[in-house]
Amino acid sequence: MMKKISIIGDGGWGTTLAIHLSKKEHKVILWSAFKAYANTLKRTRKNNKFLPGIKIPAAIKITSDMKEAVENSEIIVLAVPSCYIRSVLLKIKKTNYKKCLFLSVSKGIEEKTRQRVSDIVYKVLGKVDLSVLSGPNIAYEIARGYPATCVIASKNINRAKDLQKIFTNNKLRIYTGKDLCGVELGGSLKNIIAIAAGISDGLGYGMNAKAAIITRGLVEMARFGVALGARKETFSGLSGMGDLVTTCMSTHSRNHFVGERIGRGKKLKSIIAQMDMVAEGVKTVKSVYELNKKYKIAMPITTEIYKVLYKNKSPLKAVNDLMLREKKMED
Repeated sequence: MMKKISIIGDGGWGTTLAIHLSKKEHKVILWSAFKAYANTLKRTRKNNKFLPGIKIPAAIKITSDMKEAVENSEIIVLAVPSCYIRSVLLKIKKTNYKKCLFLSVSKGIEEKTRQRVSDIVYKVLGKVDLSVLSGPNIAYEIARGYPATCVIASKNINRAKDLQKIFTNNKLRIYTGKDLCGVELGGSLKNIIAIAAGISDGLGYGMNAKAAIITRGLVEMARFGVALGARKETFSGLSGMGDLVTTCMSTHSRNHFVGERIGRGKKLKSIIAQMDMVAEGVKTVKSVYELNKKYKIAMPITTEIYKVLYKNKSPLKAVNDLMLREKKMED
């Protein structure tokens, strides 16, 4: 059955999902935060800033009017970076949104409040019907029709199954789950580890080092997730290990890009200034580091990345300190 779906956010991932759903013959609206850029997208049918080389189908309606986007839809897909999610939700709050289903595809933790996106949604909009989607999803590949998988989690498994039917086709396979917290955290925490993997590559280290970062990084992700109420098993799935491997290995990963440049001696401020898209891990590592003062979980990679990004610690010194930590059994 055709659904009316609004994608809130015209970044690479939001645009990719709009194209994907339009090909499935759903009625899709793509919302852009800026009227001028929305007009550019309408005129050119190309998102050269965030998804170059991909044509936006004429069937997709493009708008910068939030009321138009929300009140003409049954499903609202939140596809904006976590640092902007609160301001966007406040715009949505001014519309008639209460009959809409919400699906968050944002991956991050708000810096000031250290809340997950779902927490912010509930805080601003009340107890709306919310699910989350995450997994090893590089927008560039999915937009070109390469096979991919991800997971949709909801506290209401029937809602997850409904969305599974809407999103699944022969190019994008959707799994379902109930661990909303774990799926959401997996998509956020892996960005920190991807920065570490990028630093390793920037320093010229090989696959041994990267494999160690991915493996031990996953341990940190699971430890932290369990402390916040997630299931440990979730981190072995698509939104944990799957997304972690993709983000650490892909040349299209923004977080890996940031890490690689730091490993090559560039400064964080200059790297960020040259990027159009948001590398969520930069702010997520700060949020997680501050949150962990409460939980006191052993997260050595996260701790060292925080010190490199925010305390000007040398990446080489960070690697040395990681290697010479107290000897222990593998857990």
